[in-house]
Amino acid sequence: MKEIVFDTETTGLSPENGDRVIEIAAVEIEDFHLTERSFHVYINPEREIPAGAIDVHGITNEFIADKPKFAEVVDGFLEFIGDAPLVAHNAEFDFRFLNSELKRLGKPPLDPARMVDTLAMARSRHPGAANSLDALCKRYGVDLSKRTKHGALIDSEILAELYFELKGGKQSSFSLQVVAAVRERVQRAAPVAVRKEEIHLVTPEDVERHKAYFAKAWAEGGWSKYV
Repeated sequence: MKEIVFDTETTGLSPENGDRVIEIAAVEIEDFHLTERSFHVYINPEREIPAGAIDVHGITNEFIADKPKFAEVVDGFLEFIGDAPLVAHNAEFDFRFLNSELKRLGKPPLDPARMVDTLAMARSRHPGAANSLDALCKRYGVDLSKRTKHGALIDSEILAELYFELKGGKQSSFSLQVVAAVRERVQRAAPVAVRKEEIHLVTPEDVERHKAYFAKAWAEGGWSKYV
């Protein structure tokens, strides 16, 4: 099954108060493996990025000034994600921001039924423990060396690996590979010929021959000679 793991960076924490999306990244996964398909874009939010947000993701107002607006990239993003399930860490946050942007453009919102929240998965597996992306990566041994600041593309790739672990890790991956190998072997096997039993329907001529046979037998001396 194909799924999309994605992440966003924003100007703040509240789309209801005017905060906007400034970066979207997404990677495609299939059967516990990253495919070669990905999507990544920086977006001009049409407003100033506060210093506090810059400290988190490192995206400055100067850098973002010449980037496309959300309206210019939305169709490419929607085409990339298709109707696949959407995996994110604290997915409700990302859905709120994306649906706020879609609403601005009069487009339908992303269906919450598509949401796969790795934060909720982690809280279910590790109740009471720290379940931030950093904490989970340390717990599952996911490499964080390339992550110096929050960045949507790096976080999407890291989250994909973490998602594999939350779903069962290498053991589940191995099981999927076994299932795929068996399926391929069955599909390649030569078709087996199955013999169908022939069914003969009784015709009026058969009935008449049957009657004639027993009439002749009776005329020649009854049934005693056949008993």
